[in-house]
Amino acid sequence: MAKSSLDKGKKKLGRFAVAATAAALVTATAGTAVADQAPAPGAQKAAGAVAGATKQAPPEGARKAAPKARAFSAQTIGAAPLLGMVGIDKKNEAWYYALDGNGGLDTRESLGDFTGVKTGVAVDDDGDDLVDGSWIWDTDGYMWSSYQDDYVGHGWNIYDTLFSPGNLGGAIGSDVLGRDKSGVLWVYLGYGNGKVTGRYRVGGGWGVYTQIAGHGDLTGDGKADIVARDKDGVLWLYKGTGNYKAPFAARTKIGKGWNTYNALVGAGDVDLDGTADLIARDTKGDLYLYKGTGKAAAPYATKVKIGHGYQIYKTMFS
Repeated sequence: MAKSSLDKGKKKLGRFAVAATAAALVTATAGTAVADQAPAPGAQKAAGAVAGATKQAPPEGARKAAPKARAFSAQTIGAAPLLGMVGIDKKNEAWYYALDGNGGLDTRESLGDFTGVKTGVAVDDDGDDLVDGSWIWDTDGYMWSSYQDDYVGHGWNIYDTLFSPGNLGGAIGSDVLGRDKSGVLWVYLGYGNGKVTGRYRVGGGWGVYTQIAGHGDLTGDGKADIVARDKDGVLWLYKGTGNYKAPFAARTKIGKGWNTYNALVGAGDVDLDGTADLIARDTKGDLYLYKGTGKAAAPYATKVKIGHGYQIYKTMFS
């Protein structure tokens, strides 16, 4: 019997969830092969596999990650998740990049066929900065959770942008932001088990932005923030408030010239310093890391090139 689209969705979710968990394990063990610590279980058993593998990587491991200790003194635990990155190429094969422990991405590993996947995100739901699970949205409008090993909702095709910035509502669990096609931004609060609440309206006018991204705290106050690029190439910072009814403060200008990039990825803490960072891809396919400073007035340090050849991907996410 041919597998249904829902069966295929489970398998794709499992591959991503297992790989995202591997990122946390690689960072926590600082150079030890993942297979030595947690043999990868069957990808189709995503819900139990992610939970089981993640428990083998205690939070203390990430805080002592080589080559340098993470600077948690000014951070709230759970504000700088360790994620890695996924790219889906034009043939619909997905590739996973773990953190290399030196402020960049490691050699890619294939996750297999991701035909029908729209986007996804790895999430930290217990505040230890390590991956606990993942969400994937497919082109049929389904939202999948690795916790549930099944889809948790339908109708998500009303949104042209979907991602998790981390925790916006005050609880530990990660939340979801979606922008609809009329430019209204909505937040779904996460229960910490892969399920989400009904949506709450953040506000209208977000259609002026060509990219919205962020995953974790940029400003050093322990609250998740996001950035948004407008059509003129100006990047704006929206500081998190911790109040889901009004999750963002008024925007502040970061800088101009960001139209040189065709993809922005809120990649969590790439350089292991305890502050969330941003990955940007230019039109040539070069990849740059903007390290978070923890300062609202200037949230990013000067860009650092961390790779090339990334034009092969039609979709990238963390």
